[in-house]
Amino acid sequence: MQNSPLVSIISINYDQPQVTFGMLESLRNLSYKNIEIIIVDNASPNHDPEQIKQRYPEIKLIKSGINLGFAGGNNLGIKEAKGKYLFFLNNDTEVTSDCLEPLVNLFESNSTAGIASPKIKFFDSDNIIQYAGSTEINPWTGRNRGIGSMEKDTGQFNLSTKTDLAHGAAMMVPRAVIDKAGLMPEIYFLYYEELDWCEMIKREGYSCHYVGEASVYHKESMSVGKASLLKTYYINRNRLLFIRRNFSGFQKWSSYLLFLALAIPKRSAGHAIKGEWKHCMALWRGVFWNLKSAIQPHIHSNV
Repeated sequence: MQNSPLVSIISINYDQPQVTFGMLESLRNLSYKNIEIIIVDNASPNHDPEQIKQRYPEIKLIKSGINLGFAGGNNLGIKEAKGKYLFFLNNDTEVTSDCLEPLVNLFESNSTAGIASPKIKFFDSDNIIQYAGSTEINPWTGRNRGIGSMEKDTGQFNLSTKTDLAHGAAMMVPRAVIDKAGLMPEIYFLYYEELDWCEMIKREGYSCHYVGEASVYHKESMSVGKASLLKTYYINRNRLLFIRRNFSGFQKWSSYLLFLALAIPKRSAGHAIKGEWKHCMALWRGVFWNLKSAIQPHIHSNV
């Protein structure tokens, strides 16, 4: 690229140095060279993050004293980043060598673009797509649908387009947009924070994009496990929280009540039938967190 502004690549490590090694090795093969790489260690309890710096001395390692969650860890990286564009990348991803150019080109040519994600494919699959854009959050279910999800990639999603939501595994945001919209909302801790951030960015007049010419491979759910109690708690807690923060009036309260009256009992029954009592308890802890915090005004803050 003739014009190659600095891109800050930010990723969080939590006790997974070997996984992070795989991502960093792929970043060494990028054809876009004007980058800085920031690894934020979220207080890993068992594996010294210094080994990452020793193996990849080109990175900047930030060590948090406590686990700040996905948003908090990324916000630490944002405060240290010097790039015109910030590329947030899960440590359980690997990039293609030409991943960055199409993303940078989008923002360089479109001043209203606020956030963008590349095509994301499952790492250990036969070219199966995880993300090629997204629908908006359904106010009645608290869920969104990934466009192209589970389809084999035959080039059908190679064109870039506006979309409703970015994907937290890989997303680029200009520094100027963050300065205007604010940092990633830390109240979520894990899951839904990037979706809420998309809404914050769009409320400032920017658009969300899917960039089909760029690709990332994702080792889905390696950080918390495919059926972890942590995931059950935060997914259900944060679906309700997203509804509370991003809908208003009749839609907000009808969605909230429908979610509590139908969706939560259905999921509880599903866990009970399988004998997953701990998951059932984790789900309801997420519900009660929302009920308890509903009367606290600060719940609507962006941090």
